Amino acid sequence: MSSDRILITGVSGFVGGRLADCIIDSGVYGVTGVSRTAFSKSYPVFEIPSFFDLPAVDALFDGVSVVVHAAARVHVMSDTESDPLQAFREVNVEGALNFARQAAAAGVKRFIFISSIKVNGEQTRLGQPFFSHDDPSPEDFYGISKHEAEQGLRELAVETGMEVVIIRPPLVYGPGVKGNFASMIKLVGKGLPLPLGAVHNKRSLVALDNLVDLIITCIDHPGAVNETFLISDGGDLSTTQLLQGVAAAMGKPSRLIPVPAGLLQFGATLLGKKAVAQRLLGSLQVDISHTRKCLNWIPPLTVKQGLQRCFPNQQD
Repeated sequence: MSSDRILITGVSGFVGGRLADCIIDSGVYGVTGVSRTAFSKSYPVFEIPSFFDLPAVDALFDGVSVVVHAAARVHVMSDTESDPLQAFREVNVEGALNFARQAAAAGVKRFIFISSIKVNGEQTRLGQPFFSHDDPSPEDFYGISKHEAEQGLRELAVETGMEVVIIRPPLVYGPGVKGNFASMIKLVGKGLPLPLGAVHNKRSLVALDNLVDLIITCIDHPGAVNETFLISDGGDLSTTQLLQGVAAAMGKPSRLIPVPAGLLQFGATLLGKKAVAQRLLGSLQVDISHTRKCLNWIPPLTVKQGLQRCFPNQQD
């Protein structure tokens, strides 16, 4: 095993945990974890309540050549904060930049920041995907905070010489996924008829293992230095196709009623559910040609394979 260690923040989370396991399994690097909660692993894990309350820097960054910053304050459906934007900034901007400064001072070579496609925006026109070089256009507080963190990290790279790599994933799915994707899985699993059989949008998704593969590629690839990468599975799906794919991966029938999207949009507007309708009916496509070219990278899993990994106990 190399003496170099990869420090992963958010190591108890959906992305960070899987990334740590894959790096350990490869035997190429050691791992140091950072988490808000204490738990036991085969590698050292530092419990850090906030990125302003760090342990001894010498111990934290001992042998660390690369940091993968996967920790973040994520979407909150019913936010109780009096100033939600500041709550996002405190963790995703100020906390992330403080941690990055400490890493640079400790001699860390590369800082990989897991950002979000929300930096680009919330939706695209059909067939007009986001590109990595597009002008940022975040709309919600989460996207704004990620954009501001990216700006600060680029400035830090210039000041300190620490290499910065930014990855902006769209919706990430895989075993143990939570949030809207998990809710969709539950609905499909119950066999309920859904009025989503005639939705012709296109959305880019990324399987957890595809994202992890790209992060690992960026650990030492010379083409990743100070670049921003978009990522997806390389095949976009309509909401109808996604539901059909989930049902097939589960071994369940897909009971989809072909209700026109315009009627669904009208009904959602009347019910005050425009944001939900946008996620189900709108398009969000990303172009990964820059990622492919810079890194000679191809997503290891297709969408079908990625969905199948969500249900490892399902036999073909």
